[in-house]
Amino acid sequence: MDQLVKYTAIGRRKESVARINLTPGKGEVFVNDRPYEKYFLRETDRIIVMQPFKVTNNQNKFDVIARINGGGLTGQAGALRLAISRALSLADTVLKDPLRKEGYLTRDPRTKERKKYGQKGARKRFQWTKR
Repeated sequence: MDQLVKYTAIGRRKESVARINLTPGKGEVFVNDRPYEKYFLRETDRIIVMQPFKVTNNQNKFDVIARINGGGLTGQAGALRLAISRALSLADTVLKDPLRKEGYLTRDPRTKERKKYGQKGARKRFQWTKR
């Protein structure tokens, strides 16, 4: 029996965490046991997920099985893109340069700012009254 090649990677964005297994295959992407077209209903999210494959010309060469939790759908799409990019760079080191050039291997550090005490939110203050 031949050894099945599997690349695992983790991607994060905002509060979302995506754990993936990348295997050679026909280009199928499953997210939480559903095809990614059924999971990501917005076209922009689907485009974000497939960007690493388009940049590296690997649209129909790898299968992805992903488990995603936390955050919203757009944050999850960004986390999945990072995880796919990391797994592709593990699969073939030649692909690392085009992925790095497009910025797909960089983790987006922007997260929600914490609420401060004595305020209504992170930046918004309570309303000031003179009398």
